[in-house]
Amino acid sequence: MTARPLVVLGLLGTRLDHAAPSERWDVWRPTVSLFQHEDLEPARLVLLAEGRFATLAKSVAADVRSVSPATAVEHVALHIRDPWDFADVYGALRAFADTYPFDPEREDYLVHITTGTHVAQICLFLLVETRRIPGRLVQTAPPRGKPALRSSAGQYAIIDLDLSRYDELAARFEEERRTDVQFLKGGIATRNAAFNALVDRIEQVALRSRDPILLTGPTGVGKTQLARRIHELKRRHHLVDGALVEVNCATLRGDQAMSALFGHEKGSFTGAVARRDGLLRAADRGLLFLDEIGELGRDEQAMLLRAIEEQIFLPVGSDTPVTSRFQLLAGTNQDLRRAVREGRFREDLLARIELWSFELPALRERLEDLEPNLEFELERMRTLTGRRVAFNKEARERFLCFATAPGSAWRGNFRDFGAAITRLGTLADRGRITVELVDEEIGRLERNWLGLERAEPPDDDLQELLPGVELDRFDRAQLAEVVRVCRRARSLSEAGRELFSVSRKRRASTNDADRLRKYLARFGLSWERVAPGLG
Repeated sequence: MTARPLVVLGLLGTRLDHAAPSERWDVWRPTVSLFQHEDLEPARLVLLAEGRFATLAKSVAADVRSVSPATAVEHVALHIRDPWDFADVYGALRAFADTYPFDPEREDYLVHITTGTHVAQICLFLLVETRRIPGRLVQTAPPRGKPALRSSAGQYAIIDLDLSRYDELAARFEEERRTDVQFLKGGIATRNAAFNALVDRIEQVALRSRDPILLTGPTGVGKTQLARRIHELKRRHHLVDGALVEVNCATLRGDQAMSALFGHEKGSFTGAVARRDGLLRAADRGLLFLDEIGELGRDEQAMLLRAIEEQIFLPVGSDTPVTSRFQLLAGTNQDLRRAVREGRFREDLLARIELWSFELPALRERLEDLEPNLEFELERMRTLTGRRVAFNKEARERFLCFATAPGSAWRGNFRDFGAAITRLGTLADRGRITVELVDEEIGRLERNWLGLERAEPPDDDLQELLPGVELDRFDRAQLAEVVRVCRRARSLSEAGRELFSVSRKRRASTNDADRLRKYLARFGLSWERVAPGLG
């Protein structure tokens, strides 16, 4: 059986691996020595080094190739501010471990822990022990004997950890991951399985990737709050040290849009009385959150694409490129693919920003999460105002019964829900929310939702869809409601989930989209015809 390729990962020893050019073969250097052993034949060295030691890294890599020509050397740059700060060093090495494409089924890995500070060695030990780096430890030592022999390979020892003895430590790291996920959810114990799985995936991507992340979903589902938590999560793990810069692209209009995003030089246009850095430069080494990205103009989209791909852009009126190493978070409640078809959004930009695309569900798709969110909103109000507010038992049951009913629209999603709790808490005498207050709030919400329904194009006249077709009054009323839901939904599946939200709970398996499709077919209608442009 052919042995699998051996890969060595190790830190550049800024002291032990260093030697004057004329003396480098007269002293023992641990990284080079590991490749002088005849019984070791590494296929690749992954050399981890801070950017400021690039020259030394190149010299060591050249010497490794000279003693082991079959070994390829891969240089990975680390960003460590203080090599003696445990959190800083662990954050940098953890980021490497989470993003490196390990393939333990096809390769074997040795992690060299002789070089680097003691802090770095401990961090590498922990990462191997918890299997974030799927390898074994290797330690080297200089040869015994006279100084003249110190240029020889010396000794090495492989340490194969018995990982079964470290379940407690592994459990601690798993608890850390669960804490990260809970943080992204704002500390709310959500009950919706699909949403929990979605946040799990977002946590993985946020800690492992610097590619753009696209957050989609209707207004009020929490895209801005999630963007803020992603930034804070990455900051906690030392993956960014810059700011989160937020901008709603719907507020950027005309000539000011380009200047706001990319900056301008003094005198570059009328009114440019001073130089302006722009939002992309402010987001350097941090995150840029462009909410409602579908509102950007075509020219701004083109410049943004270049800034994402090359990390450079030109301020208005300047010929000198500016560098900004930001990660893009984008939010939208639009169908960007439809915007591409209509010529309002660049296809190449969409392809670049939807590498990681996550659709946040509407409130009506997470009704089981209303109760934990109720507790969250009450606690948030206490933190902001200093007042402790609570429902009495009857009021709480009445409000939750109304909030989770299939007919409750919650068009503004969690934004509407939070506003309702704020009103109830503000009006609560002595901090108690009563049935009377709940009834008053229910009436207000129903009037608002009814007003929005009336503002929509009337669907009860189905002449546009079924010209000349006579329907029973029962069928007409039912079909009108189905068409109304379809036209405000973003997909066939979403419309089906809303229409069959009660009966679907009683079925072992659900296919709401197929059920809706068959219903429309009874009248000779299709989804594409009922909701044009959304198919």
